[in-house]
Amino acid sequence: MAGGFARTAYRFVNGAATLAVLGAASAHLPTRVFYGGARSGDGGGPLVKARLLKQHFPDTRFGFSLVYLLSNALYLPDAVVSAIRARGIPIVLNQNGVFYSAWYPEGWERENRRMAAAYHQANHVFWQSEFCRRCADKFLGARPGAGEVLYNAADTVRFRPNVEPRKSGPFVVLVTGKIAPDTAYRLLSSLDGVAEARRGGLDAVLRIAGTVAGSVETEMRAKAAALGIEDAVSFTGPYSSLDAPDIYRSADAYLITKHNDPCPNVVIEAMASGLPVLYSASGGVPELVGAEAGIGLPVEESFERAVVPDGRAIAEGLSQITARREGMAVAARARAVERFGLENWIARHGAVFEQLVRDGSVTA
Repeated sequence: MAGGFARTAYRFVNGAATLAVLGAASAHLPTRVFYGGARSGDGGGPLVKARLLKQHFPDTRFGFSLVYLLSNALYLPDAVVSAIRARGIPIVLNQNGVFYSAWYPEGWERENRRMAAAYHQANHVFWQSEFCRRCADKFLGARPGAGEVLYNAADTVRFRPNVEPRKSGPFVVLVTGKIAPDTAYRLLSSLDGVAEARRGGLDAVLRIAGTVAGSVETEMRAKAAALGIEDAVSFTGPYSSLDAPDIYRSADAYLITKHNDPCPNVVIEAMASGLPVLYSASGGVPELVGAEAGIGLPVEESFERAVVPDGRAIAEGLSQITARREGMAVAARARAVERFGLENWIARHGAVFEQLVRDGSVTA
């Protein structure tokens, strides 16, 4: 409740401040980007995205010539977005996922209405995946304006594989992220899968890195003990962006069973680090991994409930990855460098920004 009130208050104050300095568009202005009040940081997708963009296109609150909005960090009221559009100032929207009952049971329609306002006002949309485009059409309504799929990106210089050959020992399966009670199924399914794999003879251990809610960690430790794998499961705790490359390089494969994840950066970072990816084949993850860099576990498409692979499917997937790990690792790294490098992501933003500020049109 307090968090929701604080966000509403910030949106109101930020909107009023933006209206107070709002000018008119001019073809003679240089590219100066305002991020609509979106914050920067390390703790989550929109924070990281804003930080990376601001390093190349500094945040300009006064005299901006373009507004960049992130669909999951919208801090301008609809009326302010409309006023910006009316002044002829171009708006670019980074469209991530939408709201639906499987993960946001209370108020998903209301949140989609708020998201749709910016979606339809934008001059240009960057969908984070084809899945994101399809969901936006389904839940926000089809838009006639310009747009393109631009996948998230990783610094493939920082995120890179180990240069030394893999040492003998247990096969380390890595799970990362922020795990709250509503996504605890990710760890439950991972524990079931590793336990099944170990029963089948694979010397696998599960490493869980990231912020895990206290109640979830307690539940998962009890589950691991009940499965008889407590000695094969470790919780390493939260980590910073500086620590992340070493976290990935400490593992042999990456596991993600989150349902309908739109375009997770963690998957791109894992691939750039040379990790094969075992994943629930839903959301945008299949687009990222492709056919050679990992194993997709088929699940039913649903927006009403989270559908998760069972332990036997995960164990079978781990068996396939261990048998083909070397080739998959090379393919994962190559795919990340070719398709998801940070330089290309920044360059495409710059090209779109420049054209919109200059003449209001964008070409591929």
